[in-house]
Amino acid sequence: MLKAIFIGSVGCGKTTLCQRILNKNLEYEKTQAVQFYAQNSLIDTPGEFTDNRRLYSALSVSASDVDLIFLLQSVTEKRQTFAPGFGSMFSKPIYGIVTKIDLSQDSSELKYAKEQLTLAGAKKVIFVSAKENEGIEQIKEILNA
Repeated sequence: MLKAIFIGSVGCGKTTLCQRILNKNLEYEKTQAVQFYAQNSLIDTPGEFTDNRRLYSALSVSASDVDLIFLLQSVTEKRQTFAPGFGSMFSKPIYGIVTKIDLSQDSSELKYAKEQLTLAGAKKVIFVSAKENEGIEQIKEILNA
């Protein structure tokens, strides 16, 4: 399994997605510090690292030893989570993940989230619902490439 880091704002579904990928029970856990799963192959970051520019260096350091970056944006987020070009601070492949698609009211929310991730630097965007187990296989395929 490739080493990957999950980056996104508070409550966007990073921890739930990690739990689903690893076939664990889905339990809400507020991530207080960087969490390592699956023999350090999956790194779950606190949303505060994304929401506070002063903490971007913590993201950079945490991502230094991974193979790829996953940027997450929930369809429920109505604000710009990542600045345009955000991913340029990483020298790794960047994938975007639109989360919580089961909560989408209409296609404009999906389009907005995808656009935000593309602007941030994601080369490919995957639509997932960890709750409904939708899109998880695509992520597993990327991780097991």
